Amino acid sequence: MLTLTELKSLLATPQRIVITTHHKPDGDALGSSLGLYGYLIQKGHHVRVITPTDYPNFLHWMPNNSDVIIFTEAQEEAAKLVDEASIIFCLDFNTLSRINELGELVRASGAKKIMIDHHLEPEDFDDYRHWDINACAAAQLVYDFIVNQLEDEAGINKDVAACLYTGIMTDSGSFRFPSATSEVYRIAANLIDLGAEHWKIHQLVYDNASEDRLRFLGYCLSNKLEVLREYNTAIISVTKDELAKYHSATGDTEGVVNYALSINGIRLAALIVERSDKVKLSVRSTGDFPANEICKKYFNGGGHRNAAGGAAEKPLNVVVDEFKSILEEYKNQLIA
Repeated sequence: MLTLTELKSLLATPQRIVITTHHKPDGDALGSSLGLYGYLIQKGHHVRVITPTDYPNFLHWMPNNSDVIIFTEAQEEAAKLVDEASIIFCLDFNTLSRINELGELVRASGAKKIMIDHHLEPEDFDDYRHWDINACAAAQLVYDFIVNQLEDEAGINKDVAACLYTGIMTDSGSFRFPSATSEVYRIAANLIDLGAEHWKIHQLVYDNASEDRLRFLGYCLSNKLEVLREYNTAIISVTKDELAKYHSATGDTEGVVNYALSINGIRLAALIVERSDKVKLSVRSTGDFPANEICKKYFNGGGHRNAAGGAAEKPLNVVVDEFKSILEEYKNQLIA
């Protein structure tokens, strides 16, 4: 493993750097990536951000978004950049399977691999690790990496601050999750002082939906919401035909599960969506209920205690029935 001193020495001279993050990047994945990108290009490094897949339109406003390479749309260019890189930053994921086909290219690369992440059970592929499961967002850790490890707060300009604020805001549920500690608020305040326009960022992320997306949300809540009061659980299940009916784009299902969780008395909520290749689950919980345990144990997934995901290669109705059958095992915790 690299020491911090060795990493600082490496970053003291211009390097060819790739930054990558997990597939279907969310606000934290892209915010931490573009925030680090904005910092490193100021230092004279040759940097590119490569995402494994596309990401929601409501994130396209972010500074330097036009420089992002989407692997599925430019595989040869991305592979060349990975092969030529001397450093690869891996942000907001800790196992290479989370970046799909890009993972094997990163694994085979001779570049130094730097992991900055806050998820459980990291895979041992990195050369330097800035990892804390108590951090609310990877963007928080990128901030800490720049300010406290590299001791370079002056490198956080307005664009970097906007990106990092976006990551922290989105992964903390707009600062309402338990992970939004007083330290997180202090970081957010400092990012505002450094130029992040918090009101504008919130508007661009949360008040920027398409008409189709809003009608899809209304359909889900009116027709697809199932409340299981005996388990304090709510489920929304969506077929691929329903996604097609509302012209669902990347990011349109993001946050839908939180509406189910917002119902009075609900402790566990799941959005179960039929995709072209498999069924995906997005699971949320309140308090100390382990959403990640259900996803890891039964649906080949994992995540944080209150926010996790999984997948299954079975028909949608079978996955929904399996999820319901699991609830009896956790009934005491759900009704406590």
